[in-house]
Amino acid sequence: MPSSDAPPDVLVIGGTGVDTVVRVDTLPVPLSDSLGVGPILEWPGHTGGNVALGCRALGLNVTLLDYIGDDWPGRQVRERLAAGDVAFDALISPAGTRRAVNLVDPSGHRMSFYDGRDPADLRMPRDAYLPHLRRARHVHLSIVNFARFLFDDIEELGVPVSTDLHDWDGLAEHQREFALRADLVFLSAAGAGERIASVMREILRDGRAQAVVATAGAGGSYLLTRDGSSTPRPVPAVAPPGRVVDSNGAGDAYVSGFLYGRLGGRDLEECARLGALAGAHACTGEGSTALIGQEQIRATQV
Repeated sequence: MPSSDAPPDVLVIGGTGVDTVVRVDTLPVPLSDSLGVGPILEWPGHTGGNVALGCRALGLNVTLLDYIGDDWPGRQVRERLAAGDVAFDALISPAGTRRAVNLVDPSGHRMSFYDGRDPADLRMPRDAYLPHLRRARHVHLSIVNFARFLFDDIEELGVPVSTDLHDWDGLAEHQREFALRADLVFLSAAGAGERIASVMREILRDGRAQAVVATAGAGGSYLLTRDGSSTPRPVPAVAPPGRVVDSNGAGDAYVSGFLYGRLGGRDLEECARLGALAGAHACTGEGSTALIGQEQIRATQV
């Protein structure tokens, strides 16, 4: 069990919630008054929760700090994190727990409807996060709005910080500060499309990142580092160890695998390979149930 006295290897801030997963025959969904679907499932996690659970499954000591509601979804989040052995320091938001409805087709591709619901003026008190920051080896910031206001303290303390911009197109202002103030930046290649290499170069040019990683699902991922070529290096995808069931959380699993490697002193290309392994494994289960463990990761070290 994680101990509240043990310094966290990874402090995850923000990004918890509950996914409602609806299985559909095809995406986009045909326009219809009603449509029969299979069992509708609820999966607690979201990006911050999934990264925390993935890192913990790999043996890292993890603390998650976030706002949730005093509601039924919030209880689901608490139960899932406790079952995954993640230390959770929760603050109560009057707006309730974040939700998402994800339509998933038979190939595992999804379309997500996200209800962030945090008030724009929500701020996390310094006395809630500073004790955690002072003890953490690494901080992973979700792109919830209140998290941007922690950057000054993170930089002053000199704690390495990562973030996931998800499908950022390189233009939207919400993600820009996260892109330029994190040491390690992840994003999906889907958002910027053919412009992804340019967006990655802009993050390195204008920000403080030492590395930028763009994930491309079955197309693998791309790594761009400050001390390397100006062309992103391709990292091959890994074949899932079973049938693809659900791609929800695969990107979060990639982040977990990458951070596991980074905190273990691996070079960036090896970290990306470990991320690819974790992401492929995550696709073989529903929700955040298919988390790769240390033994499975070690079995690949040949």
